[in-house]
Amino acid sequence: MTAEQACASMQRGILRAMPDAQCIHVPMADGGEGTVDALIAALAGERITCEVTGPLPHQRINTYFGLIDGGSTAVIEMAKANGIDLLKPEQRNPLLTSTCGTGEMIMKALDLGVTKMILGLGGSVTNDGGAGMAQALGAKYFDAAGNSVAAYGGSLNRIQSMDLSRLDPRLNTVEIVIASDVNNPLCGPNGASYVFGPQKGADDEMVQILDRSLSHFADVAEQAAGHACRNFSGAGAAGGLGFGLMAFAGARIQSGVELVIEQCRLAEKIAQADYVLTGEGKIDFQTKFGKTPYGVAQVAKQFNKPVIAFAGLVGEGIDELYDLGFSQIIGINPPDSVLLDALKNAEVNLEKAVGAFVHTLADSIPLKP
Repeated sequence: MTAEQACASMQRGILRAMPDAQCIHVPMADGGEGTVDALIAALAGERITCEVTGPLPHQRINTYFGLIDGGSTAVIEMAKANGIDLLKPEQRNPLLTSTCGTGEMIMKALDLGVTKMILGLGGSVTNDGGAGMAQALGAKYFDAAGNSVAAYGGSLNRIQSMDLSRLDPRLNTVEIVIASDVNNPLCGPNGASYVFGPQKGADDEMVQILDRSLSHFADVAEQAAGHACRNFSGAGAAGGLGFGLMAFAGARIQSGVELVIEQCRLAEKIAQADYVLTGEGKIDFQTKFGKTPYGVAQVAKQFNKPVIAFAGLVGEGIDELYDLGFSQIIGINPPDSVLLDALKNAEVNLEKAVGAFVHTLADSIPLKP
């Protein structure tokens, strides 16, 4: 489900049990997939469709980004252009993929005259350090013989020099904010290649090649850009796209869920509520590491509002969440439910689980005289 679909399912369950309830929808995300849709829905934004390069060099895809704040702010998900879901498992090879399409979306947003961009970096299938993104925006790369080099994960080790003089000058006039909860550096055992490379199709040997290539690219890029940022928190996000945005576009990074909370003005909406309902696919001990329900719970805790979280799967370590703002954590699926059935029936199961909770809640509320 999208966040908006989950809100609608929850409302159906609520109103079935308590017809006179008032529901405030605030679709949420954490900077990854769904961020564009969540902000468009929450802020009455506009969807801008475009055609860009996909993860592979000759792949063209139709995609979109969002405009909010009256058209002055663009919201871009890199996964909409260069995400893992755009390739079949057998096609995924981070030596061949590029962030060129993300750069093309940035260019299209610049053409619309925006003064701010929010870039969500979750769900990538790339490991090119943002080289493709910068190339789409005017950066030039050259090998030892002075020949032009096309940027993708496996070509970075051939880049011996770069010319940044043709980078789109409008990048200097736009505020660029990275929305991500990844805090990994660019290189090393905790960097982009080692931590995230395997899920993008890299085997052990490929991971080592990718890490060395990113380190080499960072040497050349930092010298050309005049500042070092490979060890910054979040530089390793989206296969090093975080690094590229910091090095070439002066971007700053912010917690994805905190950014969405701020943009959606969640606090003022929670302040009006009696109960806060949230959820995600799986809730477990990892939820407290910047996941959407945790961010929601932290805001609600400021107002002493009860938070009920619904999940497709309730995992291990949830006990500590009750000390972090959660009042109840409820699994929506029937016992022994298999994954395919859970996915197929998610909206109905969420509606039923919310309805059952609110029905119990309604029974416990004293009738007004």
